[in-house]
Amino acid sequence: MATENKAFGVINGIALSVISVLTIFPLYYVFMVSFTDPSEYIRKQGFILFPEQWSMVSYKYILSTSSYLNATEISTFLATVGTLLSLMVTASLAYGLSRKRLKIRKPLMMMILITILFSPGIIPHYILVRDLGLINSVWSLIIPVLSSGWYVFLMKSFFDSIPPSLEEAAMIDGYNDFGVFFRIILPLSLPALAAFGLFYAVGYWNTYFSAVLYINVSSKWPLQILLQNILIDSSTSSQGSGAAELMNEQQLPAQTLKMAAIVVATIPILIIYPLLQKHFAKGVMLGSIKE
Repeated sequence: MATENKAFGVINGIALSVISVLTIFPLYYVFMVSFTDPSEYIRKQGFILFPEQWSMVSYKYILSTSSYLNATEISTFLATVGTLLSLMVTASLAYGLSRKRLKIRKPLMMMILITILFSPGIIPHYILVRDLGLINSVWSLIIPVLSSGWYVFLMKSFFDSIPPSLEEAAMIDGYNDFGVFFRIILPLSLPALAAFGLFYAVGYWNTYFSAVLYINVSSKWPLQILLQNILIDSSTSSQGSGAAELMNEQQLPAQTLKMAAIVVATIPILIIYPLLQKHFAKGVMLGSIKE
Protein backbone atom coordinates (compact mmCIF):
# COMPACT_ATOMS: atom_id res chain seq x y z
CA MET A 1 0.00 0.00 0.00
CA ALA A 2 2.82 2.39 0.89
CA THR A 3 4.51 1.65 -2.44
CA GLU A 4 1.28 2.35 -4.34
CA ASN A 5 0.76 5.61 -2.50
CA LYS A 6 4.33 6.66 -3.23
CA ALA A 7 3.99 5.77 -6.91
CA PHE A 8 0.71 7.70 -7.11
CA GLY A 9 2.34 10.72 -5.47
CA VAL A 10 5.21 10.66 -7.97
CA ILE A 11 2.92 10.29 -10.99
CA ASN A 12 0.58 12.96 -9.65
CA GLY A 13 3.49 15.32 -9.05
CA ILE A 14 4.85 14.80 -12.55
CA ALA A 15 1.42 15.32 -14.12
CA LEU A 16 0.77 18.50 -12.14
CA SER A 17 4.25 19.81 -12.99
CA VAL A 18 3.64 19.26 -16.71
CA ILE A 19 0.24 20.95 -16.51
CA SER A 20 1.76 23.88 -14.60
CA VAL A 21 4.49 24.34 -17.22
CA LEU A 22 1.96 24.18 -20.06
CA THR A 23 -0.18 26.77 -18.27
CA ILE A 24 2.57 29.18 -17.24
CA PHE A 25 4.75 29.01 -20.36
CA PRO A 26 2.38 30.98 -22.69
CA LEU A 27 2.19 33.75 -20.10
CA TYR A 28 5.97 33.71 -19.75
CA TYR A 29 6.45 33.89 -23.52
CA VAL A 30 4.02 36.79 -23.91
CA PHE A 31 5.79 38.68 -21.11
CA MET A 32 9.27 38.12 -22.58
CA VAL A 33 8.32 39.12 -26.13
CA SER A 34 6.60 42.26 -24.87
CA PHE A 35 9.87 43.42 -23.26
CA THR A 36 12.10 42.41 -26.17
CA ASP A 37 13.86 45.22 -27.98
CA PRO A 38 12.25 45.69 -31.45
CA SER A 39 15.60 45.51 -33.24
CA GLU A 40 16.38 42.18 -31.57
CA TYR A 41 12.98 40.75 -32.45
CA ILE A 42 13.31 41.85 -36.08
CA ARG A 43 16.81 40.38 -36.24
CA LYS A 44 15.88 36.99 -34.77
CA GLN A 45 12.30 36.64 -36.09
CA GLY A 46 11.88 33.51 -34.06
CA PHE A 47 11.29 31.96 -30.68
CA ILE A 48 12.56 34.21 -27.85
CA LEU A 49 12.84 32.62 -24.42
CA PHE A 50 14.90 35.40 -22.85
CA PRO A 51 15.66 38.71 -24.55
CA GLU A 52 19.23 39.90 -24.80
CA GLN A 53 18.08 43.52 -24.92
CA TRP A 54 15.16 44.67 -22.76
CA SER A 55 12.97 47.53 -23.88
CA MET A 56 9.69 49.17 -22.86
CA VAL A 57 9.19 50.99 -26.16
CA SER A 58 6.16 48.84 -27.03
CA TYR A 59 4.49 49.73 -23.74
CA LYS A 60 5.26 53.40 -24.18
CA TYR A 61 3.76 53.39 -27.66
CA ILE A 62 0.60 51.51 -26.65
CA LEU A 63 -0.03 53.68 -23.60
CA SER A 64 0.33 56.79 -25.76
CA THR A 65 -2.33 55.81 -28.32
CA SER A 66 -5.80 57.30 -27.90
CA SER A 67 -7.61 54.12 -29.03
CA TYR A 68 -6.00 51.95 -26.34
CA LEU A 69 -6.48 54.54 -23.62
CA ASN A 70 -10.13 54.98 -24.62
CA ALA A 71 -10.77 51.23 -24.59
CA THR A 72 -9.07 50.93 -21.20
CA GLU A 73 -11.24 53.74 -19.84
CA ILE A 74 -14.40 51.97 -21.02
CA SER A 75 -13.33 48.63 -19.55
CA THR A 76 -12.45 50.33 -16.27
CA PHE A 77 -15.90 51.95 -16.20
CA LEU A 78 -17.52 48.56 -16.81
CA ALA A 79 -15.45 46.85 -14.12
CA THR A 80 -16.06 49.50 -11.45
CA VAL A 81 -19.58 50.80 -12.04
CA GLY A 82 -20.86 47.45 -13.28
CA THR A 83 -19.43 45.58 -10.30
CA LEU A 84 -20.85 48.04 -7.77
CA LEU A 85 -24.31 47.97 -9.33
CA SER A 86 -24.28 44.18 -9.66
CA LEU A 87 -23.24 43.73 -6.05
CA MET A 88 -25.98 46.08 -4.85
CA VAL A 89 -28.69 44.35 -6.89
CA THR A 90 -27.48 40.84 -6.02
CA ALA A 91 -27.03 41.55 -2.31
CA SER A 92 -30.36 43.35 -1.87
CA LEU A 93 -32.28 40.65 -3.77
CA ALA A 94 -30.53 37.84 -1.88
CA TYR A 95 -31.20 39.53 1.46
CA GLY A 96 -34.89 39.91 0.66
CA LEU A 97 -35.14 36.24 -0.33
CA SER A 98 -33.42 35.19 2.89
CA ARG A 99 -36.14 36.85 5.00
CA LYS A 100 -38.97 34.35 5.53
CA ARG A 101 -41.47 37.11 6.23
CA LEU A 102 -41.37 38.17 2.56
CA LYS A 103 -44.76 37.10 1.17
CA ILE A 104 -43.70 36.64 -2.43
CA ARG A 105 -40.47 34.87 -1.47
CA LYS A 106 -41.24 31.51 -3.07
CA PRO A 107 -42.58 32.87 -6.40
CA LEU A 108 -39.50 35.09 -6.72
CA MET A 109 -37.19 32.17 -6.02
CA MET A 110 -38.98 30.10 -8.65
CA MET A 111 -38.64 32.88 -11.23
CA ILE A 112 -34.93 33.22 -10.50
CA LEU A 113 -34.49 29.45 -10.72
CA ILE A 114 -36.11 29.46 -14.16
CA THR A 115 -33.54 31.99 -15.39
CA ILE A 116 -30.79 29.59 -14.28
CA LEU A 117 -32.29 26.54 -15.95
CA PHE A 118 -33.48 28.14 -19.18
CA SER A 119 -31.92 30.85 -21.35
CA PRO A 120 -33.96 32.77 -23.95
CA GLY A 121 -31.06 32.84 -26.40
CA ILE A 122 -29.11 35.48 -28.27
CA ILE A 123 -31.89 36.88 -30.50
CA PRO A 124 -34.36 37.71 -27.67
CA HIS A 125 -31.50 39.33 -25.76
CA TYR A 126 -30.57 41.45 -28.76
CA ILE A 127 -34.21 42.47 -29.38
CA LEU A 128 -34.57 43.48 -25.73
CA VAL A 129 -31.40 45.59 -25.79
CA ARG A 130 -32.45 47.18 -29.09
CA ASP A 131 -35.95 48.04 -27.85
CA LEU A 132 -34.44 49.59 -24.72
CA GLY A 133 -32.39 51.87 -26.98
CA LEU A 134 -29.09 50.59 -25.61
CA ILE A 135 -27.40 49.67 -28.90
CA ASN A 136 -23.95 51.36 -29.06
CA SER A 137 -24.20 52.28 -25.39
CA VAL A 138 -21.87 51.01 -22.67
CA TRP A 139 -24.97 50.38 -20.54
CA SER A 140 -25.87 47.54 -22.92
CA LEU A 141 -22.89 45.71 -21.41
CA ILE A 142 -24.10 46.25 -17.83
CA ILE A 143 -27.90 46.25 -17.58
CA PRO A 144 -28.61 42.87 -19.28
CA VAL A 145 -26.12 41.11 -16.99
CA LEU A 146 -26.68 43.20 -13.89
CA SER A 147 -27.21 40.13 -11.73
CA SER A 148 -26.91 36.36 -11.84
CA GLY A 149 -29.48 33.96 -10.47
CA TRP A 150 -26.74 31.59 -9.36
CA TYR A 151 -24.94 34.34 -7.45
CA VAL A 152 -28.23 35.41 -5.85
CA PHE A 153 -28.81 31.91 -4.47
CA LEU A 154 -25.22 31.64 -3.22
CA MET A 155 -25.42 34.99 -1.46
CA LYS A 156 -28.85 34.07 -0.07
CA SER A 157 -27.22 30.99 1.46
CA PHE A 158 -24.66 33.27 3.08
CA PHE A 159 -27.36 35.57 4.49
CA ASP A 160 -29.19 32.53 5.85
CA SER A 161 -26.12 31.78 7.98
CA ILE A 162 -26.35 35.17 9.75
CA PRO A 163 -28.21 34.76 13.09
CA PRO A 164 -31.69 36.37 13.01
CA SER A 165 -31.05 37.66 16.53
CA LEU A 166 -28.73 40.33 15.10
CA GLU A 167 -31.54 41.69 12.96
CA GLU A 168 -34.01 41.55 15.84
CA ALA A 169 -31.60 43.41 18.14
CA ALA A 170 -31.04 46.11 15.51
CA MET A 171 -34.79 46.60 15.07
CA ILE A 172 -35.21 46.92 18.84
CA ASP A 173 -32.61 49.72 18.67
CA GLY A 174 -34.80 51.53 16.15
CA TYR A 175 -33.41 50.45 12.77
CA ASN A 176 -35.78 49.77 9.90
CA ASP A 177 -35.15 47.20 7.15
CA PHE A 178 -32.87 49.56 5.21
CA GLY A 179 -30.89 50.39 8.34
CA VAL A 180 -30.46 46.72 9.20
CA PHE A 181 -29.31 45.94 5.68
CA PHE A 182 -26.81 48.79 5.32
CA ARG A 183 -25.61 49.07 8.94
CA ILE A 184 -25.61 45.42 10.04
CA ILE A 185 -25.85 42.95 7.16
CA LEU A 186 -23.49 44.50 4.59
CA PRO A 187 -20.60 45.08 7.06
CA LEU A 188 -20.86 41.41 8.05
CA SER A 189 -20.92 40.38 4.40
CA LEU A 190 -17.57 41.81 3.30
CA PRO A 191 -16.02 38.36 2.60
CA ALA A 192 -18.97 37.37 0.41
CA LEU A 193 -19.05 40.76 -1.29
CA ALA A 194 -15.32 40.51 -2.01
CA ALA A 195 -15.71 37.05 -3.55
CA PHE A 196 -18.66 37.93 -5.76
CA GLY A 197 -17.19 41.34 -6.51
CA LEU A 198 -14.12 39.63 -7.95
CA PHE A 199 -16.33 37.38 -10.09
CA TYR A 200 -18.27 40.36 -11.42
CA ALA A 201 -15.17 42.50 -11.96
CA VAL A 202 -13.42 39.81 -13.99
CA GLY A 203 -16.57 39.25 -16.03
CA TYR A 204 -17.00 42.93 -16.83
CA TRP A 205 -13.32 43.45 -17.55
CA ASN A 206 -13.34 40.50 -19.97
CA THR A 207 -16.56 41.59 -21.70
CA TYR A 208 -16.31 40.46 -25.30
CA PHE A 209 -19.28 38.69 -26.86
CA SER A 210 -21.87 41.19 -25.64
CA ALA A 211 -19.77 44.02 -27.04
CA VAL A 212 -19.58 42.25 -30.39
CA LEU A 213 -23.39 42.11 -30.49
CA TYR A 214 -24.30 45.53 -29.14
CA ILE A 215 -21.36 47.89 -29.87
CA ASN A 216 -20.85 48.85 -33.51
CA VAL A 217 -18.80 52.01 -32.95
CA SER A 218 -15.05 51.52 -32.52
CA SER A 219 -14.78 54.50 -30.18
CA LYS A 220 -16.97 52.62 -27.65
CA TRP A 221 -15.16 49.30 -27.82
CA PRO A 222 -14.02 47.80 -24.51
CA LEU A 223 -10.47 46.58 -24.22
CA GLN A 224 -11.11 42.97 -25.21
CA ILE A 225 -12.64 43.94 -28.55
CA LEU A 226 -9.67 46.16 -29.33
CA LEU A 227 -7.31 43.31 -28.42
CA GLN A 228 -9.21 40.97 -30.69
CA ASN A 229 -8.72 43.37 -33.58
CA ILE A 230 -5.05 43.70 -32.74
CA LEU A 231 -4.45 39.96 -32.56
CA ILE A 232 -6.03 39.08 -35.88
CA ASP A 233 -4.21 39.69 -39.16
CA SER A 234 -3.06 43.12 -40.22
CA SER A 235 -5.93 43.48 -42.69
CA THR A 236 -8.11 44.64 -39.79
CA SER A 237 -6.12 47.84 -39.46
CA SER A 238 -6.79 48.71 -43.08
CA GLN A 239 -10.52 48.72 -42.47
CA GLY A 240 -10.55 51.87 -40.35
CA SER A 241 -10.99 50.02 -37.07
CA GLY A 242 -9.86 51.27 -33.69
CA ALA A 243 -6.90 48.89 -33.90
CA ALA A 244 -5.45 50.75 -36.90
CA GLU A 245 -3.75 53.34 -34.72
CA LEU A 246 -1.88 50.61 -32.88
CA MET A 247 -0.82 48.74 -36.00
CA ASN A 248 0.37 51.65 -38.15
CA GLU A 249 3.73 52.04 -36.42
CA GLN A 250 6.21 50.70 -38.99
CA GLN A 251 9.29 50.88 -36.72
CA LEU A 252 7.80 48.52 -34.12
CA PRO A 253 7.07 44.84 -34.83
CA ALA A 254 3.38 44.01 -34.62
CA GLN A 255 4.15 40.99 -32.45
CA THR A 256 5.77 42.99 -29.64
CA LEU A 257 2.85 45.44 -29.71
CA LYS A 258 0.38 42.58 -29.44
CA MET A 259 2.17 40.99 -26.51
CA ALA A 260 2.51 44.31 -24.69
CA ALA A 261 -1.19 45.00 -25.18
CA ILE A 262 -2.07 41.60 -23.69
CA VAL A 263 0.14 42.18 -20.65
CA VAL A 264 -1.33 45.63 -19.99
CA ALA A 265 -4.86 44.22 -20.24
CA THR A 266 -4.05 41.38 -17.82
CA ILE A 267 -2.21 43.34 -15.12
CA PRO A 268 -5.29 44.92 -13.39
CA ILE A 269 -6.87 41.54 -12.61
CA LEU A 270 -3.52 40.11 -11.49
CA ILE A 271 -3.19 43.04 -9.07
CA ILE A 272 -6.74 42.88 -7.72
CA TYR A 273 -6.83 39.15 -6.99
CA PRO A 274 -4.00 39.04 -4.36
CA LEU A 275 -5.60 41.99 -2.57
CA LEU A 276 -8.92 40.14 -2.29
CA GLN A 277 -7.53 36.63 -1.88
CA LYS A 278 -8.06 36.50 1.88
CA HIS A 279 -11.69 37.60 1.69
CA PHE A 280 -12.19 35.63 -1.52
CA ALA A 281 -11.23 32.26 0.02
CA LYS A 282 -13.36 32.93 3.09
CA GLY A 283 -16.34 34.25 1.15
CA VAL A 284 -16.53 31.24 -1.15
CA MET A 285 -16.95 28.87 1.82
CA LEU A 286 -19.24 30.98 4.02
CA GLY A 287 -22.82 29.79 3.90
CA SER A 288 -21.89 26.45 2.32
CA ILE A 289 -22.06 24.58 5.65
CA LYS A 290 -24.77 25.12 8.25
CA GLU A 291 -24.38 24.11 11.83
